[in-house]
Amino acid sequence: MFLSRRNGFGPLDKAIAVLVPLVLIAVGVVVYLATRPEDCAGGLAKRDGQCVGVTDSAFDANDDIKGLIRAVADENTRVEKAWESPKKGQTRIPYGRIALMMPFTSDDSSAMTAPMIRRALAGAHAAQLRANSGGGPHYQLLMAPDGKDLDKWQPVVDDLEDLTDDRESPLVGVMGLPSSTPETRDAMRALSDRRIATVGPVITSADMNAPYFFKTSPNNDLLADALGQYLKNRGAGKGFLVFDSRPDDVYSRNLQKLIEKKFGAKYGLRKRSASFLGSTGPDAGIPQRFQSAAQKICVTDSDTVFFAGRDQDLPALVKRLSQEPSCDRSSTVRILKVGIGLDPTLTTPELTQMLRDTKTTMVAAASVTSEWWRNKSTAPDGLGGFLSVFDKLKKPHGLGEKSLDDGYAIMYHDAFMLLANAFDRSYSEANEPTGGSTRTPDPARTPTKDDVYNTLIDASIVDTGDSTRCIGCLQGAAGTYGFEKSSDTDDTDQWPVCKPVPVIEYPAVPGRKAQDTFRTFEKTFKHPCPDDVTRGGS
Repeated sequence: MFLSRRNGFGPLDKAIAVLVPLVLIAVGVVVYLATRPEDCAGGLAKRDGQCVGVTDSAFDANDDIKGLIRAVADENTRVEKAWESPKKGQTRIPYGRIALMMPFTSDDSSAMTAPMIRRALAGAHAAQLRANSGGGPHYQLLMAPDGKDLDKWQPVVDDLEDLTDDRESPLVGVMGLPSSTPETRDAMRALSDRRIATVGPVITSADMNAPYFFKTSPNNDLLADALGQYLKNRGAGKGFLVFDSRPDDVYSRNLQKLIEKKFGAKYGLRKRSASFLGSTGPDAGIPQRFQSAAQKICVTDSDTVFFAGRDQDLPALVKRLSQEPSCDRSSTVRILKVGIGLDPTLTTPELTQMLRDTKTTMVAAASVTSEWWRNKSTAPDGLGGFLSVFDKLKKPHGLGEKSLDDGYAIMYHDAFMLLANAFDRSYSEANEPTGGSTRTPDPARTPTKDDVYNTLIDASIVDTGDSTRCIGCLQGAAGTYGFEKSSDTDDTDQWPVCKPVPVIEYPAVPGRKAQDTFRTFEKTFKHPCPDDVTRGGS
């Protein structure tokens, strides 16, 4: 027997009508939770498929740096425990935090290559271990990935600003910002607006300036002056300019302008030049097309080639020149460049043979030269302490035999030590006994980010009348230098003062006598820069 329904829906139908949507919603939530991308490790946040933010813990990054990231995270944990819960009988060790803001992932067009990232992180970690091996405050190395193209900087800066309010373990400063790009300029200015001292270890574009932004490498202007000193002693020639045409590459644009200004008239660069599209940056055409440049260099018999581009693109130019049939192989050619060091891609056996076969020499004004660790008598005073720690990292982390050649490890080490030394000095001064007491304050006074900045800016080269003295300077692995020059009212824009700038010839010219090493801003002083081992050669 069948019952008729006068209203079409009975109680059961109504219940089903209510329950079905709820079940579907519940199933949808379960499916979403099961299939959604996992949150980034280490408390980072995913933005456009990349994990960005600030963390003291391990997280996903390039495969070849996962061991280094874990080592940094382990050291951070040890530092925190030494303050929060020290072993029985041991005193609590205060600590500060230094943030490493840079990409930790890469692809073919990234701001940093994977080897650059690995060497930079290794240099910073070596500095962390050095700083934590002595007395005084210890340091966590916070890792602050800002995207492979440096364009995810805003949330990172916001997170860093939040850390400045921590009075127990404060943010000492920020280091990194590895490439002269519009994004780096925006990040640099944002950090400066928040009065956070920031150090660019490998920034060289001369117009990358902000009040709180310090640089440990010389800028393009100073590096070009070092090339000028080299050319003055080596004779003139017929010049040619090869420049990267990417309009958004701040580094290449600045370098091109400076080369044209300093060498254009003497070497005829307005009449002899060619552009190419560099490989760093978003797609804008086929990169590294050097056929036209190579042909023009050869048919004009140019022997002094100025390269205004990034090291990643230079091997392609050398290879194209070696294949150009119109070149006169009996004459010598020199390719002049600036940079942090000599990237290992520039000294491979294949490229070295091409240079020798074509009688070509690369001439590089740099922050670092391999001569320093191959001939210890020419090394800066501060290099040995760095090597004693870094050499122990090479094998466990697969850093390779040429892990120092591009200069990244050394300059990132110096950037960390610059901030750590400034915090150490600020901490000591803040906790000096006062009022006739011999006891330090308890609890200890913690310096602010403004104290760190004031200590940094006070590191200066002083002309005493009889000589120059370095007051509060950094004795870094790449030389001893400060940031102000009291003998001159001109602002240095926080570029290093009296930083040695070696000029490297590769392949080395047999029997060539080494010239004195160029020192930044030295000509502004009545007397030479303070003595440094590097004065003896390049």
